[in-house]
Amino acid sequence: MNDKILTTLEFGQIKQRLAHYLTSAAGLVELKQLRPQSDLQTIRDMLAETTDGADILRLNQSMPLPELTDIQPQLKRLRIHANLNGTELAQISKVLTTAMAMHNFFDHLQEDEVELRRLYAIEAQLVTIPAVTKKLQQSIDPDGRVKDEASARLHHLREQIEATEGRIKDSLNSYTRGRNAKYLSEPIVTMRNDRYVIPVQARYRRKFGGVVHDQSASGQTYYLEPANIVEMNNELRQLQIEEKQEVRKVLANLSDLLRPYRHDIRENERVLGHLDLINAKACLAQTMDAELPTVNDKGIVNLRQARHPLIDQEKVVANDIRLGKDYRTIIITGPNTGGKTITLKTLGLLQLMGQSGLFIPAYDGSTISVFDNVFADIGDEQSLEQNLSTFSGHMENVKHILEKVTSHSLVLLDELGAGTDPKEGAALAMAILNELNRRQAEVVITTHYPELKVYGFEHHHTINASMEFDAQTLRPTYKLLLGIPGQSNGIAIAKRLGIKEQVIDDAKSLIKDDSQELNAMIGDLVEQRKQARERNEHLQKLLADNESKQADLDRQLNRFNENRDHLFDQARSKANHEVSVAKRKANQIIHHLRQMEVAQGKQIKENELIDAQGQLNALHQDSPLRHNSVLRRAKAKHQLKVGDAVKVKSYGQEGTLIAKRGKHKWEVQLGILKMEIDSDDLEKISAKELARSQKQKPMKPTRSRTIQTRHTSARLDLRGQRYAPAMANLSDFIDHALLNNLPSVTIIHGKGTGAIRKGTQQYLQSNPRVKSFEYASPNNGGDGATIVHFE
Repeated sequence: MNDKILTTLEFGQIKQRLAHYLTSAAGLVELKQLRPQSDLQTIRDMLAETTDGADILRLNQSMPLPELTDIQPQLKRLRIHANLNGTELAQISKVLTTAMAMHNFFDHLQEDEVELRRLYAIEAQLVTIPAVTKKLQQSIDPDGRVKDEASARLHHLREQIEATEGRIKDSLNSYTRGRNAKYLSEPIVTMRNDRYVIPVQARYRRKFGGVVHDQSASGQTYYLEPANIVEMNNELRQLQIEEKQEVRKVLANLSDLLRPYRHDIRENERVLGHLDLINAKACLAQTMDAELPTVNDKGIVNLRQARHPLIDQEKVVANDIRLGKDYRTIIITGPNTGGKTITLKTLGLLQLMGQSGLFIPAYDGSTISVFDNVFADIGDEQSLEQNLSTFSGHMENVKHILEKVTSHSLVLLDELGAGTDPKEGAALAMAILNELNRRQAEVVITTHYPELKVYGFEHHHTINASMEFDAQTLRPTYKLLLGIPGQSNGIAIAKRLGIKEQVIDDAKSLIKDDSQELNAMIGDLVEQRKQARERNEHLQKLLADNESKQADLDRQLNRFNENRDHLFDQARSKANHEVSVAKRKANQIIHHLRQMEVAQGKQIKENELIDAQGQLNALHQDSPLRHNSVLRRAKAKHQLKVGDAVKVKSYGQEGTLIAKRGKHKWEVQLGILKMEIDSDDLEKISAKELARSQKQKPMKPTRSRTIQTRHTSARLDLRGQRYAPAMANLSDFIDHALLNNLPSVTIIHGKGTGAIRKGTQQYLQSNPRVKSFEYASPNNGGDGATIVHFE
């Protein structure tokens, strides 16, 4: 890619924006080398890397990329066996530490199953040296200071230095705090020539003795090292010398430790710089709301709502730009300041960005092509140094373009043929277009020449275009209209600016009628195109809203289906569990009956069977779905009414509804019995089922007398109950006994006041199915219990 196009289209400003996000010197070096590529696979790889970086940002992750300085000079010094200082070692340590942090970062991404296209392979090129990294971290502070832990001797020396300094300060503080303080200029301890001293007034220096190391500018103060401190200062100085020697030894050892790994460290710096640039590309894409373009090598460009990246995104007008499929040449006509030049620059700059591995500010699904070169002649190319006119400058550029253009080149020409006689300029422009078409290059030009509008209609693979102009406000909208040539609005603009009406009329009279008709036709086309575009934008918005709503409904339906399946699974599991429990209990009851039969050696008594049947009935569980609103609505379709044939589920008997008793009660005729039954205990049956049931002859009950024992369950205990509930329970119990063909039952009413006993006997006397009743034997309750015999 030629350097001139990078300058013309301001690609350098895009690189400056990228530099804002870089943190490493190696990243800056790679950014300086960043240029558009012309190999399809290379471009796709670069875009895949940027996509990985953008995916990491979307996951709210951030690559651990601290500020890294250039370590190439340090590596060169290691190569010539020079020792590094603490700052240089700290810089290399930071690179090694970052390499380990980056390795851990991508390990976590892999553990989280984050799919990346290229970055895992790039990160794998980092060489981690844990032992060396740990040694550097233990020995060198980030600011380059050698730590106490760098060696045992250094640690010991620094402890001695600290202790010696403490003794010196304690001794000198005796001068600053005692009676000798009055001889000091200031009661402080300071340093001169790396030795601790005190500031003594000049006239009192002989009171202390010792060594004078300095004096003030006025000569009134001497910085004195008292005699009793000299030896300690000497000792301190000796320790400091030994410390410096030990530090040099530590730095030499660390330099020797790093020397064998300098190639790995250089590679780490390069890889980290590359990752830094990838992260910067992703950050820039996020900032300018850019999207990943698809790339082809067929010369097809389809930019959807493309925006110039260097114009304020709140003000820039987006345009659709298509080239290379149905036509290879676009001729944009229309008045100045309409946006023609910006359209050229937008197309060219977005191509350069995409071919450099950058996302482009356009809608998702945009397409760029791979061009071996992008050529442009944009703006005023007049050169005073070469004594060239504007026209000559343009022609010089066109000459170089025609020398190098190929069938895989993109050519952008602004105001082609301008700067000379209009007829000659138009003719020259058409000849240049013919040559570029023979070369099969992709071409976009801007012009004012009406002859080129005709050229656009007559030539194959060429299309006219214009920048939309609002006829009402006489202002440009900066919208690109493909397929419609631009009309001249010079006279209308002059009129809006206040030119006299007479001048305007004269100008109109000088224009040929066919030109006026052409302008009128173009104006009508522009207006129709504008209305169509606005209608399309409205429809697109409605479509997007509907798609969003549909997606939301689909999500809700999926959530509903998931919840429904989950509830069904729960209900099925619970039902299976209840069935399993019921079966187990039923088996226990049956097993108990068999044991009783074996133990008694005869048929089980009637009351024992009734007891077992009651236990089995107790295992029945009403389905919780009876309360389901959907099922309740379905049930409402089959409302019970007088005369319906029903089955009483708890008794297993069929009957007929006689009358409604309350909200949920029905009076049911069961044979000769009339009973009040809850509606939930009724199941509607057909009249045929009722007739078939009544035709079946009931089994004759066994007439054997049942001997009441304390084990029988064919008895009712009314003790402790009030009169009204006791009578209701008695009625239900007798009805249940009759339905189950029991020959006799026992009513335990107790003695007490005798009210319940009396009420029991009155009820038994009124019941026609009661054959007889009598008090129980003395050992079974006497007159506290009544034995009832049925017909």
